[in-house]
Amino acid sequence: MIDILVAGGGPAGLAAAIRAAQAGLEAVVVEPRPAPVDKACGEGIMPGGLAALHRLGVHPDGHPLRGIRYTDGRRSAEARFRGAYGLGVRRTALHAALHERARALGVCIVEGKVREVRQDERTVTAAGLTARWLIAADGLHSPLRRALGLDHPAPGPGRYGLRRHYRTAPWTDLVEVHWSPHGEAYVTPVGDHLVGVAVLSRDRRPYEHHLADFPALAARLGPHATPVRGAGPLRQRARGPRAGRVLLVGDAAGYTDALTGEGIALAVATATAAVGCLAAGRPEEYPARWARATRRYRLLTQALLGAAGHPVSRRTIVTAAHRLPALFRAAVHALQ
Repeated sequence: MIDILVAGGGPAGLAAAIRAAQAGLEAVVVEPRPAPVDKACGEGIMPGGLAALHRLGVHPDGHPLRGIRYTDGRRSAEARFRGAYGLGVRRTALHAALHERARALGVCIVEGKVREVRQDERTVTAAGLTARWLIAADGLHSPLRRALGLDHPAPGPGRYGLRRHYRTAPWTDLVEVHWSPHGEAYVTPVGDHLVGVAVLSRDRRPYEHHLADFPALAARLGPHATPVRGAGPLRQRARGPRAGRVLLVGDAAGYTDALTGEGIALAVATATAAVGCLAAGRPEEYPARWARATRRYRLLTQALLGAAGHPVSRRTIVTAAHRLPALFRAAVHALQ
């Protein structure tokens, strides 16, 4: 019998399958889309997330990232990572590296979609397959989270993200976060002649309208290399990360915002925690381990999102970072 069935072959699902294989467990991934899969995201992997990928044996190609810069067009503040580096990686390149590593470890990846789940005291059945456990890694708007009754309405309006790439040589080895009254633009070098620009905002407008809020940035960009991709609303909540023999990982277990750039780190951390609990025969410990693995992200992101959500405090974020560089460095180092 299959030890772990994984619903969803994105980064969280493939990380869970890889970790299961490393632990000597049989894992099968069910995913409807052929690899590599693209998705709207900032594509900047923080040092902690990169280290977690390396522990899985995943080494994607990309552009080294040495820190973060905030700017509002008048002032700026930057902080270098301490003793490590991150990586700007095209989402397709990251997915291909995870997919290749999973295949190399003997993970079976089948085409299909998990639409409903049946479980009893010993097994769980989905997509015509029966396993001891199911890991739900089916994304931000997880159908399984809803089907299991774990969906929990998020308070307040959500934010949306849009991303496009430009044929432009990177002008820095930092992730640049450009702030405007309406949202942020995240500039991530992902290749020698390619940068990604992701915008986050509560305003649902065309990408070009968002980019117009950052005229100095727009003037630096060359021709676009990819179409616009979008995602949202980003804020999603779950009543808990477990329902019987089903464990939720990655975005499926809940998501606050992309503001701190920790999506991949969280995907790997929660997938690793879930598999660790199953391998040890202690699935009941997963909710507590999930809470510990995500607590820092949830607190930091919620605090920064709260400040960014008020017009007065939003205008002071870059100013405060500029005037208090030690505090800004401490915040960046906490995100590593």
